[in-house]
Formats: sequence, C-alpha cells, structure tokens
Amino acid sequence: MVENSPSPLPERAIYGFVLQLGSRFAFGLYLVWAYVPESWLHSVGLTYWPQKYWAVALPVYFLVTVAICYLLLFGINMMSTAPLNSVDTVLDTYAKSQQFKDFQEDAIPALMDIPISEVNRRFFLAPHLSECTANNHWLQ
Repeated sequence: MVENSPSPLPERAIYGFVLQLGSRFAFGLYLVWAYVPESWLHSVGLTYWPQKYWAVALPVYFLVTVAICYLLLFGINMMSTAPLNSVDTVLDTYAKSQQFKDFQEDAIPALMDIPISEVNRRFFLAPHLSECTANNHWLQ
C-alpha cells in the first residue's frame, strides 16, 4: 500500500538522480567542446566534433525560441480575452452575488468578482495611482 506522502517514491528519486548526473555530464561535455581548442581535442583523439559555431548558435536559437513562445502565449491570451463591450462581461441576475464583509486589516481580502465598471474606474478615472493602491479593498 502506498502512503500519501509528499516525498517522491524511491524509483522517482533514482530517476531524478540519474537525470541530474546525466545533465551535469552533458553540460560538462558541452563546456569542454566549447572552450578547449580543437588542436587539443585532436591530440587526444577526439576528431569528430561539430563546428564551434554551434556552441554559440544552439543556445541563442534556444533563447530566441523561448522568447517567441512567450510572445505567442501572450498574443493567444490577448486574443482569447473578451473585449470590454462583450456580452460575456455583463453581470446578470444569475451571476453570483457578492457579499461584502468586514475584513481584517492585515488579512488578504476574500476572492470575488470585480465589476468591469469598477476596474475601469480604478484604472482609468482615478486621479492618483497612490489613492488606488492605498486602499486594501476594491469597493469603498
């Protein structure tokens, strides 16, 4: 019987340890390939290596790919968000009604929906940003 424990199973721990060792070995091999001159590698007998160009190009390609993925994710989220004049942002009688309770000064306020009119009022009609952030709750 498996106990409900946050610690990983022994098999997962072994796999993680082997993956950590393998990744450190691969990174060390990459550093040797990138920084040791080719004449030294040839003298040891290691003659078939990719060009040194790829030691710089692969990390750059990887970072550019990650940046493009973040931009695409941001764009997809922006396209998926309903516009402010959409019917999906309208509250009706079937929407969950908000119960406003007194809150403790140092506590996190309860989770609730903020009406879009209140969000627009706070972001775009507030005279000073400091007044908006000074309040710990959205509705006065």
